[in-house]
Amino acid sequence: MFEFIATYAPQLIIAGIKYTIPLALISFVIAVVIAAIVAVLRSYVPHATDLGKFGWQVLKFILWFYVWIFRSTPMLVQLFVVFYGLPKLGISWLSPSGWIAAIWVLSLNTGAYASEAIRAAISSIPDTQREAAAALGMTDRQIFMRIILPQATRISIPTLANSFISLVKDTSLASVVTIVEMFYLSQQLAAVNFEPLKMYLLVAAIYALFVTILSIPQRYIQRWADRFVKDQR
Repeated sequence: MFEFIATYAPQLIIAGIKYTIPLALISFVIAVVIAAIVAVLRSYVPHATDLGKFGWQVLKFILWFYVWIFRSTPMLVQLFVVFYGLPKLGISWLSPSGWIAAIWVLSLNTGAYASEAIRAAISSIPDTQREAAAALGMTDRQIFMRIILPQATRISIPTLANSFISLVKDTSLASVVTIVEMFYLSQQLAAVNFEPLKMYLLVAAIYALFVTILSIPQRYIQRWADRFVKDQR
């Protein structure tokens, strides 16, 4: 068993560093940007004319539909639709390669879930804080940037960290679009050495190792964010 690990573990770790981790990091950064924009727009209450409010309602419906469709369908199906299905309709620019297709799907899928976490964090801020800030003469933008966003960010950190951990594991699905990440490589090696059980247990252990290492910064980020609450007290 030790010889087996010494032979195949380095190959899987290299594949993880070269493909799995970059894919997860790039997708997560894009997902957080998408999630923040969607959450803010869906949480915003417009002070506008009836026509302006109707436009906001249409936009919010589109955003709701985006969140609904990506939360209601399996990521594996989404990957197949983007990589194999859309080019049949002539929409090949969305998936010129497996990498681009995987980043699109991982980002949009994670962004849909993360947007709900951020929106819940925004909604958890008491209305009394908004009212007090407005009484001091702060604009809606100032209230959001100085009062709402800092608190919502701190509240959403644990959920976003969990989303990132899930995303690292979900990169294994990218094997269906021919990205040679850890799981894809383990499948190829299992087909050669005829040891599927050992191979998949080994790749599972390496995923667990990567997730454990990537989880460490979460505690320090949470402590850094929590110190602002302590300072306020």
